[in-house]
Amino acid sequence: MTTLRAFTCDDLFRFNNINLDPLTETYGIPFYLQYLAHWPEYFVVAEAPGGELMGYIMGKAEGSVAREEWHGHVTALSVAPEFRRLGLAAKLMELLEEISEKKGGFFVDLFVRVSNQVAVNMYKQLGYSVYRTVLEYYSASNGEPDEDAYGVNGQQWQRIGWHFQFKREGMWKFKYVTVNSVNETEVPAASSF
Repeated sequence: MTTLRAFTCDDLFRFNNINLDPLTETYGIPFYLQYLAHWPEYFVVAEAPGGELMGYIMGKAEGSVAREEWHGHVTALSVAPEFRRLGLAAKLMELLEEISEKKGGFFVDLFVRVSNQVAVNMYKQLGYSVYRTVLEYYSASNGEPDEDAYGVNGQQWQRIGWHFQFKREGMWKFKYVTVNSVNETEVPAASSF
């Protein structure tokens, strides 16, 4: 049975089978330690019964509470090749969404390589949508051109008394939720991504 547990410092010496994937963004050890110190609840690993690491998700909370932009952000999500197509990435995303909602986040966002269509399709199946393209977001180290990334975000959770806005089909939609009603207004977006 797969175990989902908090990522530990010791796991930094055991997750090469996951990070060797060319689509996985890897970082220096201080970067991982910073996430462990600041957002430990957002850093989760999946472990096989035999102790082999299967995958992990690393994220954080960021944004502005005052502007209702406080949200969870997925910094890295990767599953070792031998454990793919088991629904593990979706389970890790679900866990990060739950943590973000408990922490008062309004949504979850992430960046994904434009060329990683398997991941893009998975996020779409999970209810996420592409809201922008960031040019040359991923640096290439082998003389290749830098790669673009899609900015992807999930659905916003409804909270009583809060204003929400999100872009859909060229429109900004504003919603105010109260105990007794939901008031919605749509206006044309000034620009599209």
